[in-house]
Amino acid sequence: MAITIGIIGGTGVYDPAMLENPREESVETPYGSVTVSIGTYRGKELAFLPRHGRQHSIPPHLVNYRANIRALKKLGVKTVLATAAVGSLNPSMKPGELVFVDQFLDFTRSRVQTFYEGGPEGVVHVDMTEPYCPQVREVLFRAGRTLRLPVHNGGTYVCTEGPRFETPAEINMLRQLGGDLVGMTGVPEVVLAREAEMCYATIAVVTNFAAGISPSRLSHDEVVAMMAENAANLRSLILQAVAWLDEERSCACHWAVTGPVAPGR
Repeated sequence: MAITIGIIGGTGVYDPAMLENPREESVETPYGSVTVSIGTYRGKELAFLPRHGRQHSIPPHLVNYRANIRALKKLGVKTVLATAAVGSLNPSMKPGELVFVDQFLDFTRSRVQTFYEGGPEGVVHVDMTEPYCPQVREVLFRAGRTLRLPVHNGGTYVCTEGPRFETPAEINMLRQLGGDLVGMTGVPEVVLAREAEMCYATIAVVTNFAAGISPSRLSHDEVVAMMAENAANLRSLILQAVAWLDEERSCACHWAVTGPVAPGR
């Protein structure tokens, strides 16, 4: 059975319990070894990978993004559903709500952003006009509406370096630049998935309003608590989307680097 769907769990999403009969597998990549849980749901085999490790031991700026994406690619994954805990800069996107982001602003500084660093594989300038797969986003939105969850189909995710939270002055700047949400892990993950020719979509869970907007100081405990509160909704959403995803569908994401295959080839 082919593993075509991968789930990357962000903060608060460490347990592959949504999978039936999960087993662990170590996947070797040029960037390091990655432990992935593999299980099934409604006859589909899925891969689950906790971005920060099972105990949240890896900070956002030290996540081995290239190894994670390459490991999923090696397993045969074509579609990635990634969860992310985010702060909101937009009053209409409230804590407890889910956003299927469609654009990003990158304010990271120290992360490798590409698989292509010259040498035998050359250099690739991948198109990011639609960073998040519109087909998968539509499935997620339809699943959210069917389950009557508070969802938003679209929003701009701002990725900061972390691991500290942002200052109110930074948040004010990011709002003026058009940001709706702020997090620390969306980039380069989305870029690497595109280079790997995988469909990628982020399920952003709003855990709080950002600094200067929130009436209280920010804390990681607050974020984890809100993710735990939304665990059942997140699980239901992901599994409904998995059930509806067509594993054989064609998408432009799948030839983002190589180009479409000509008819008859």
